[in-house]
Amino acid sequence: MDKLLRKNNELSAILDVSRVLTSSFDLDRNFMSVMKILFTGLEMQRGCVFLPHSSSGDLRIVAAHGLTLQEIRRGTYRIGEGIVGRVIECGSPMFIPNIGDEPKFLNKTDSRPQKSGVFFICVPIALDKEILGVISVDRIYAEERGSVDDDLRVLHIVASFIAQFVTLWKNFRDTKKECGDLRSQLEEKYSLPNIVGESPPLQQVLKSVSKVAGTDTTVLLLGESGTGKELIAQTLHYQSHRAKGPFVPVNLAALPENLIEAELFGVEKGAFTGAVSRRIGRFETASNGTLFLDEIGELPLSLQVKLLRFLQEQTFERIGSSDPIRVAVRVVTATNRNLFDEVRKGKFREDLYWRLNVVPIVLPPLRERVPDIPLLLDFYVKKFNDKYSLRVQITESAVSCLKRYPWPGNVRELANTVERLVVMAEKDPIFVADLPANIKASKNSSVTPGSVFSADREGMSEEVERFEKREIINALKNCGFVKQRAARLLGITPRQLTYRMKKYAIDARKL
Repeated sequence: MDKLLRKNNELSAILDVSRVLTSSFDLDRNFMSVMKILFTGLEMQRGCVFLPHSSSGDLRIVAAHGLTLQEIRRGTYRIGEGIVGRVIECGSPMFIPNIGDEPKFLNKTDSRPQKSGVFFICVPIALDKEILGVISVDRIYAEERGSVDDDLRVLHIVASFIAQFVTLWKNFRDTKKECGDLRSQLEEKYSLPNIVGESPPLQQVLKSVSKVAGTDTTVLLLGESGTGKELIAQTLHYQSHRAKGPFVPVNLAALPENLIEAELFGVEKGAFTGAVSRRIGRFETASNGTLFLDEIGELPLSLQVKLLRFLQEQTFERIGSSDPIRVAVRVVTATNRNLFDEVRKGKFREDLYWRLNVVPIVLPPLRERVPDIPLLLDFYVKKFNDKYSLRVQITESAVSCLKRYPWPGNVRELANTVERLVVMAEKDPIFVADLPANIKASKNSSVTPGSVFSADREGMSEEVERFEKREIINALKNCGFVKQRAARLLGITPRQLTYRMKKYAIDARKL
């Protein structure tokens, strides 16, 4: 019966140890609980878990039972020193029948005033032949308490559990540190001082961003394509108390209309044919963070009601379910359209417009930020020189010419132009003659205010139409006639590009 009771106690102790080590990544608390289980369940006297110190490599006690704080601090061993140091050096367990008769037992903790009659077991903590540490216990030997083989078997099992926990804990610690470092880099990257530009219109935008970033209010970003609306949305996120949460951008213009609802709100299993599992939408993905809805003017009227309800109540339902889901999400939207005109045309709900338009921030086009163009040129020249390991520079005369160009694609067009100049440069520095033909031909008066690649405008001059058609053809040729890439180069959506190609009768096959 005593042996049966001993086996039951062993199994209970092993089960409790496994539960503790899978409960959390709190190393100190978990190891202390493990040692307590060994001594309450298996009647062992005292014991320690040793792990190498990260800098010195010495073995130090990270958890102990039956030792005072002072004794724990004294328990430091070098590799190969004493029984503990030898076990981690050779990777094999050691058993000392009577520590009073063993000169190699150093008793550095000075926690055993009476060493006679105490036996000591030390087992390596190892995983895949890598020695991660040592666990040791000592007890008064008695026949009814089981044999040494029983203790070794139990300690080997416990040591294997600890080894797996230590490995997972190290990965968790490293990943957590890496995430913290990346988050710090993002917060620094998307800080206000890192946004390039000193012109008064941009400074007014940054002033508004600094005021509203710390709040949860809804922000509507207005401006032409390529003015940096997503950059400002990211800055709003990483300068807010939600910076540790996710930033989830969604370009509504890039989604087919029949998939927008599923992408935003998710789908319940069995909601329709093919819905074989539950699908989480972007609102749930952005929980405790920021959801950026770009091209909000593309949202169908049928879904505008659902978005309005979320903004008012912070709840929504997945497709195929009537159960409300509540998430804490800050919504930032953006558009290059005149939403008020869309309201008058009946294409956008007026109540949603006023709900989104709590804090509007208008991003100025690049032609209104002429003093910022040299700063942006310097920034992108350095960026692409570093990216492609080049040392290309731009002459002052070329910079002056670039300042006169109206930049219908705004900062996105400028960045693409600089990348093309850096990559294709045949000599250094770049002169006016090396600039694209449309930029050299520009006199800054051929394009009226307002981007030719934003929403369609009535009464567009023939000159601007010719300019737009020429730019579309050049973009298609430069991008190998891949519409997705050409649209990105022009700063418009693929849908807008297809519309304009039909408008100007541009046939990519004939080109």
